[in-house]
Amino acid sequence: MPRKTLYLASAYGFSQQQKTLLLPPFIQALEQLGAEVWEPFARNNQVDFSQPGWAYQVAQADLKDVKNCDGIFAIVNGTPPDEGVMVELGVAIALQKAIFLFRDDFRLCSDSEDYPLNLMVFAGLPETTWRKFVYASIEDLSDPTKALHRWLTA
Repeated sequence: MPRKTLYLASAYGFSQQQKTLLLPPFIQALEQLGAEVWEPFARNNQVDFSQPGWAYQVAQADLKDVKNCDGIFAIVNGTPPDEGVMVELGVAIALQKAIFLFRDDFRLCSDSEDYPLNLMVFAGLPETTWRKFVYASIEDLSDPTKALHRWLTA
């Protein structure tokens, strides 16, 4: 049985320090759980940034990966979270992909007393058990009672 593909949506690839220090623990933890991680900065940025049209090429490659993955793991830190991550998440919600969120940012960015972010971010999650799809630490990822572990082992 092939591993499920998980698109890792984050803004961590725009900074060399974040790319070096923050992305690897996520990739490693998700791979250890059995996911095939599609990290877009590694997969789709092999274009010549000095050539016209590079941005369109990257955006189309990322969109293709979101369309073709089994699920999305979106790092939604920030107030508001990164716009690109939000677009990727919106596409995944529209395509009814499996959705998993990570937020260890304690700041609230919400229009609801129920959710820590804009309510639309949670539109792809179950109404009453949405917290099982949201993670606040890397260690939480392997929690067998939460949704990601169950989805990967189903």
